Amino acid sequence: MKIALLQTGKTTERHVSEGVGIYTERLKKYCDFGIITIPDLKDTRKMPPREQKEREGKKILDATGKDDLLVLLDKRGRELTTVEFAQWLGKRMQESRKRLLFAIGGPWGFSDEVYAAAAFRISLSKMTFPHQLVRLLFTEQLYRAFTIIRGEPYHHE
Repeated sequence: MKIALLQTGKTTERHVSEGVGIYTERLKKYCDFGIITIPDLKDTRKMPPREQKEREGKKILDATGKDDLLVLLDKRGRELTTVEFAQWLGKRMQESRKRLLFAIGGPWGFSDEVYAAAAFRISLSKMTFPHQLVRLLFTEQLYRAFTIIRGEPYHHE
């Protein structure tokens, strides 16, 4: 199964980009992993948040294939321990989907249409993190989940 992280806007923080690069390289051992970047919206200063979410939502849905399993990384999602996430991922890997697509929304979150299209929502924490940092946190957790699935000595309980 292919796995992709869909993000809005480029990663501009060098330390975050380097960290994501490290885990992206490590993930190659376990799966076909890629990152899809949707360009930031232009001229959003006077744009209402609802319109921003709708425009970003259209781009997210355009990037989602009909056979994809869309999973939102969302503060209102289900909180899982790392082991629970690994178990969840293991089950998804056994399904006959083309791609598992994890999406990070823009600064205002996801549109109603994206929520309706999503199969699952996962919260990385009750805390709020910068969107760029979520990219690093998620890629590390995905790598960690694969090491748990394979019984490798990276994760310690």
